[in-house]
Amino acid sequence: MAKQPVPSFLDLDITKYVGDLKVPGIDVESVVASQRKNIEALTQANKLAFEGVQAVFKRQVEIIRQTLEESASVAKELVEVGTPQDKAIRQTELAKEAFERALANARELSEIIAKSNNEAFELLNKRFSQVLDEIKDGIGKTKR
Repeated sequence: MAKQPVPSFLDLDITKYVGDLKVPGIDVESVVASQRKNIEALTQANKLAFEGVQAVFKRQVEIIRQTLEESASVAKELVEVGTPQDKAIRQTELAKEAFERALANARELSEIIAKSNNEAFELLNKRFSQVLDEIKDGIGKTKR
């Protein structure tokens, strides 16, 4: 006996099921179209969020690469001949530079995250405003 394929939720055409419903004052096609737009907006927001995560990850990899290169250079510099006082002064300078660089990198990463979050939020906020306008328009049509 052959197995029947199980339909996926994404394959479901809701208009087939609700198209025959006749609810006074509700345009089923408009509701379905609105929900489709909601799903598209969520999909786009997820895409923006994913792109933001990718950008953060890429920048973190670059930071790690730069840090490793700089560490090798610093280690070589500290091994060179010099008085203990000169080495201590240089180590202090290097620690200060490393701290400032770490703060700048953290700031840059937080700005990438904030930008990504803002883009996704703006997209969803715009769609929410559209939904409210659609509801208002739908109510206005039923009054007539």
